[in-house]
Amino acid sequence: KHQLAIQDILWRNKILFDPTPSIINIPPQSAIRTGDHPPIYSKQYSASYKDQELKFQGTQKLLERGQIEESTSPWSSPIVLVKKKDKTMRFCIDYRRLNTITIKDAFPLPQIDEIFDQLSDAMCYTKLDFQSSYFQVPLSKEDRPKTAFSTRNNHYQFTVLPQGITNGPATFQRIINDVIIYSKTCEEHLLHLNEICAILKNARFRLNPYKCEIARTQTDYLGHNIKNGEIRPSPHNINGLLNTRLPQTADEACKFVKAAEYYRKFIPNFSQIAEPLRKFVPTTRTQQKKGHETIITLTDEEIKAFEKLKNYLTTDLVLRLPNNRFPFKVQTVASDEGIGAVLLQIYLDGNRPIAYLSKKFSQAQRKWSSMKQECNAFICALDKWHNYLSGIKFIWETDHKALTQLNQKIQVNKRCGRWRLKILEYDFKVKYIPGLTNSMPDYLSTSPVDDAEEDPDETTHLISQSTQTDILYDNKNSPIIAAVETRAMKLRNKTLNDISDTTKLRSESLNTSTAENRTTPSSIEELIQAQQNDNYAKNILNNIKQYKNYIIQDNILMRRLKTPVLYIPHTNGAHFGRDKTIHKIKQRYFWSSMYKDIDNYFKSCIPCAQFNPRRQKNPGTLRPIKPPVGIWQLVSMDFHGPITPTSQRGNKYIISLTDVLSKFVVTKAVRDNTAQTAVRLLKEDIISKFGTPRCILTGNGTHFTSTLIDELIKQIGATH
Repeated sequence: KHQLAIQDILWRNKILFDPTPSIINIPPQSAIRTGDHPPIYSKQYSASYKDQELKFQGTQKLLERGQIEESTSPWSSPIVLVKKKDKTMRFCIDYRRLNTITIKDAFPLPQIDEIFDQLSDAMCYTKLDFQSSYFQVPLSKEDRPKTAFSTRNNHYQFTVLPQGITNGPATFQRIINDVIIYSKTCEEHLLHLNEICAILKNARFRLNPYKCEIARTQTDYLGHNIKNGEIRPSPHNINGLLNTRLPQTADEACKFVKAAEYYRKFIPNFSQIAEPLRKFVPTTRTQQKKGHETIITLTDEEIKAFEKLKNYLTTDLVLRLPNNRFPFKVQTVASDEGIGAVLLQIYLDGNRPIAYLSKKFSQAQRKWSSMKQECNAFICALDKWHNYLSGIKFIWETDHKALTQLNQKIQVNKRCGRWRLKILEYDFKVKYIPGLTNSMPDYLSTSPVDDAEEDPDETTHLISQSTQTDILYDNKNSPIIAAVETRAMKLRNKTLNDISDTTKLRSESLNTSTAENRTTPSSIEELIQAQQNDNYAKNILNNIKQYKNYIIQDNILMRRLKTPVLYIPHTNGAHFGRDKTIHKIKQRYFWSSMYKDIDNYFKSCIPCAQFNPRRQKNPGTLRPIKPPVGIWQLVSMDFHGPITPTSQRGNKYIISLTDVLSKFVVTKAVRDNTAQTAVRLLKEDIISKFGTPRCILTGNGTHFTSTLIDELIKQIGATH
């Protein structure tokens, strides 16, 4: 029934598939605005007799179709022949010089993710492709002379929109782009298909029948396969990547990484996996030009990254398209390394992940309290998924129970206060979930893919149900994050009895101590409230009262139990180094001078001082410099900087030269600290004015040890 109806619609609109060229029924378009710039004339490229014949045939074909006309324009761009996949040649014009002076059209092009979001409810698809789409758009008479090109015998210009001009995509987007028709039911799809075909027919469009797909239950669109609200990479594209051989040149490795990167949203931690291969991605034009000539031999780590990416691509890469008919849920968590977040939708058969987010903490952010870090995770999620969460009601799930009271707190610090104002713009309900049930965001936070300083955030999407299950089971032992703001009570493998027994002998002197760094009254109230509302903190407060060496002051846990806290992870922990000790302690405790105290404890550890080998070279013996017998016999030279702010002339360094005997100083502000700058100072400001010094004393920086400095020293007959 539906097939007969589709055939009837196509038969009534068969003119759409007529191979005869047609120009659509719209006013001529102006796409090449160059202002008052004088005409650009480029010489034709030299060509063989065969290529000249192909240029002549291409020109005659366009002339017969009425797509070009003879011209007397002062403009001219060269013809180029580009080889197609079937080994035939494509007739093109090189408009690069014209594009550089063209005023760019800022008409917005659709974003891929926005297009995919509209297809979540669709069950039936039709994809239409236009036949020589640009050549169906009439070009204004003012722009035609600028498209001119020459052959061996004549000079021509386009009457339609040519391919290769910079504003071509924006101009055609204003009219129409590749059409994809999507509907919820087959009956609805027939109505949509009939309406679109009638509109295209009246506008005199022509379609390419070999690339159109009519009334399909799934479709390949923009490199992705879409079916029943789910999206996968296109199998055709994936097969091309899977058949890629091991890269032999830097250019081949770069192409593989860039091709796989198009599907990075399906691969968790893509940046981390592809990192060994990223060094082959060129960062300069010279590297780009020599990429195909640079022979490489992959290391084991690089081969492993190459194979791992291909293995991910062989799995069933699936993610769910967002659907506004179902409520959204956001899960967030923060660890010592960064933040993790998951955007989900609540379906009748359970939660379906839509997207993943992970981001590294900067050095400053790692010093924040856990409450700030957890709140920052939610702020990042709101910024990333604002288009989905703004204006609707959603659920925010966090394993940091103190955040459930964020909107009820009267006093918060300035940063959290600004965040709270931002959060109030959204309509959501906060729900506390224990850390063990929040394992996916926890996995992302402990394996963040983005650098805080470079790249803002990145979204990684679900790959397959089996992969998700593996990740969940791998993280089933992750610690529960306590509701206390300082995370001081997060215990994993030891009970409170074990810790107190071990540290009892070393904490006799602490039973009457008071808190070293008291917090403000508002912070104490917040901490007390958080502890009273959390069962985990209650158990700690109750159990700690059983031991005489531990007391509670002002309803907060003591912060001067530093000696046992330092003793357990370092002395009883195989005498780890300073950084490892800091990492283990800050997972469970915090006090204001923590880093300084750990460093001092590490330096005073006698076994570490006795048995740790010294890996640094022994310092050299001091050699005092004898006073010179006269002035200008010995001078010292050095750079100072960079100095901020930079001066108006761009200077940010000072180079100085001092006579050791008289202390006479010559200084000059310079832009850089290179050997060329040092040589220029010696020639222009020292030798030409004061004469040649006998000996020049400098440091071992590269700007003073370069061959340029050595050559100058030889020329003037001095020593260095």
